[in-house]
Amino acid sequence: MKAVNVKLLDVRGLTDITDAMIVASGNSDRHVRAIADRVLEKAREAGRRPLGVEGTRDNEWVLVDLQDVLVHVMLPRVREFYGLEKLWDMTATKRAARA
Repeated sequence: MKAVNVKLLDVRGLTDITDAMIVASGNSDRHVRAIADRVLEKAREAGRRPLGVEGTRDNEWVLVDLQDVLVHVMLPRVREFYGLEKLWDMTATKRAARA
């Protein structure tokens, strides 16, 4: 399963709950679920135990919590509506301004 429009967000220094967020899109609710399932499968193969998974009932936005990495797999319309990239993407310039 290949996710669409994958973006890695470095959120160190912005929050204590995680170091990074991965935001990706799926083309349908089945695609979103399949991507999330593959993330879980690969995490387990790597010896990582997910802390939790949310959103698998509707599969419009599935969150996989891998402790130091949060993986958000979303339908494009949901991703656009919530705008996580705009909320969490802090360039070095913006980070320096906050310090």
